[in-house]
Amino acid sequence: MRTESADFACWHWQRWSFDGSDREVIERILHELMTLFELSPTGGRLTIRLEEMCSKPITVRTGLKSDGEDFCWRVAQGKEDELDRAAVHRLFKLHLYEMLREKFALKAAPWGILHGVRPTKIAHRWLDNGADGAAVIQRLRDDYGASGAKAKLLTEVALRQRPFLAKVSPRVIGVYVGIPFCLSRCLYCSFPAYVLPPKEQLKKFMKVFRRDLRAAGATVRELGFEVESIYIGGGTPTALPDVLFAETMTLIRENFGGNNLREFTVEAGRPDSMSAAKIAAMKKNGVTRVSVNPQTMQKATLALIGRAHTPEDILTMYANLRAEGGWAINMDVILGLPGETHQDVADTMQKIIALAPDDITLHALALKKGSRLKLALDEKSQSRAELSSPSGIIALPDDDEMRRMSDVALKLVGEAGFRPYYLYRQGYMRGQLENIGCAKAGAESVYNIQIMEERQTILGVGCAAVTKVVDPVSHRLKSSFNPKDFIIYQRDIDFYVGRRAKLLREVYGGDR
Repeated sequence: MRTESADFACWHWQRWSFDGSDREVIERILHELMTLFELSPTGGRLTIRLEEMCSKPITVRTGLKSDGEDFCWRVAQGKEDELDRAAVHRLFKLHLYEMLREKFALKAAPWGILHGVRPTKIAHRWLDNGADGAAVIQRLRDDYGASGAKAKLLTEVALRQRPFLAKVSPRVIGVYVGIPFCLSRCLYCSFPAYVLPPKEQLKKFMKVFRRDLRAAGATVRELGFEVESIYIGGGTPTALPDVLFAETMTLIRENFGGNNLREFTVEAGRPDSMSAAKIAAMKKNGVTRVSVNPQTMQKATLALIGRAHTPEDILTMYANLRAEGGWAINMDVILGLPGETHQDVADTMQKIIALAPDDITLHALALKKGSRLKLALDEKSQSRAELSSPSGIIALPDDDEMRRMSDVALKLVGEAGFRPYYLYRQGYMRGQLENIGCAKAGAESVYNIQIMEERQTILGVGCAAVTKVVDPVSHRLKSSFNPKDFIIYQRDIDFYVGRRAKLLREVYGGDR
């Protein structure tokens, strides 16, 4: 039997006897739980004891006590399909989660101890091993403490994705093209995006960007890849001037288009970036899917978050895109924007649903480092900030209100015939919620599913783009990152192009 114990005072741990990676994992678990429950220094001391008993599967016993108290214990065995270390870490976290809830009378978290970006991967692993939907729901509840509603939602999403993830040739890939410019920076934004630079600086960027696109296209042809989906994101790709946008569209089609292309998406974003010339360029180059991202249909909120458009502008942009026909339209909404309530969300959703888009993505606000909103909150408090508004002080909705927002949004899209098909979570997410895409039957985005589940190679082109290569033999994921700084991207493009090609050749360079 292996036994470890540790004290941590004022919610900071000290004198750990764990070694190496175990210590890092335990510290991360404690940090995650402290953040989850918003625990603050108390001046007291808690002692944690972890015991592992050499059984098959491994047994874990976790103890927690305060000064002057006896240990409170939890004991459980890992599962047959779990590695020992994974079982130890999961059970330690689950036990501590349960004991902290009991000790401090804390509410259950909707997702329990599930913390990662892609929780659907867990459901897919069990489904791969023969579990049915009911068994997956039960394990999510038992093994991770997820609520019944979240376990059901996650399982529903995973089951809907299964046909899209059916094994095909490993040389069927997706392509992501990142264009790092926007016309302005929104209050909540932390993406590696820049306000559109002056003409001369943009000209220098485009020279490098063309080289990156053509090099990626050459690698696609060299290795015999079949491109299934193309996604142009950013930033806001339509922030480019009309002529450069049209050129970019043509280059992308020439380098990655083909008979097997199933989906071609452009993130058009916001009305102030759209024009008739850009719609024509998308149509000419075979775009099948366009994202329109109003975020909210509340005029005051749009002004507060730095959007240079009105709800009426969104309606005009949508009508212009629909008039062309022939493509699916996705619309993005953010739940939890400053000053909004669940009634505002209901109004926004009703207005968006009335337009009859094909796909609606519900994002929960995440307070990201580097965003103007997070900086403003850090100067004031974690829930209120002085922003440019008539009242001066703007409060963010609390967790309960966030969940009411999510409930009303999901209810309305469900009643309108949209079904959840991809899901992911982020750090610093308000309400312990999730981002979730909901689509009409047949309108699901292939790229969104593949990028989230990481079972297909995605070739990344452009500033801040990531190439994710799924090794067809080991099934391990290998990555190559382009820099987020577009100055470094321009300066060192040959290095990053060469590194990407080298990785792809190492994995796919053998017989086809």
